[in-house]
Amino acid sequence: MVGRPAVPEVIWARPERAGRGPRPAFSRAEIAAAAVRIADAEGFDAVSMRKVAAELGCGTMTLYNYVPRKEDLYELMLDAVSGGYEFPEPSGDWRGDLVALARQTRAMMHRHTWVPRLMSPVYGFSPNALRYLEYTLSCLDGVDARFGEKMELIAMVNGVITTYVANEIATAERSRSLPWSEEQEHAARTGYLISQIATGKYPRMAAGFAEDPSPIDLEGVFDRALHRVMDSFDR
Repeated sequence: MVGRPAVPEVIWARPERAGRGPRPAFSRAEIAAAAVRIADAEGFDAVSMRKVAAELGCGTMTLYNYVPRKEDLYELMLDAVSGGYEFPEPSGDWRGDLVALARQTRAMMHRHTWVPRLMSPVYGFSPNALRYLEYTLSCLDGVDARFGEKMELIAMVNGVITTYVANEIATAERSRSLPWSEEQEHAARTGYLISQIATGKYPRMAAGFAEDPSPIDLEGVFDRALHRVMDSFDR
């Protein structure tokens, strides 16, 4: 392909424009924004070099001059949506700061439901990813741990967020595909579960539901999952 490197290359190490010659017709930000629009509107699988080129009004081969590989396009997309984080001054409560950051990540993933599919250390070196990482480490400045241990904690927290949100998104997408409402689906399944528990075959579940019959607090589950990961780190 035109512009494709012969050896591995990080897109961020590649100059966005040459020192000489005409000004590029498109910036990386414009390319990323076009790809994000497609992914948000049509789903991640709809993103292709051809479709992004059409969105920009150029030929596919022209786009390869700016973005040599599809993986580079994905990295541009992830960096673009990661630019929306707010990084307040760390409070000194590292747990509270990480939970607040996790909530930002969860909200961002719900705005861009394709993001969990791209969460990978491979895309961890973009400008906005590095800013996120540096800020997160600053929240951990007061923690007595080695750098590697802090990185492990950040990776575990991000793993919890990604898994949790991916399940939320999958559930929502399944509900939208059904010919009935989510409430009707829930009522039908709850009714079946109650009928099975009433048989007496599941005494522990019966005792558990009798003790706590309230609906699952999804926000509470999310926060508790994060705190349990942090509990294992705070020794």
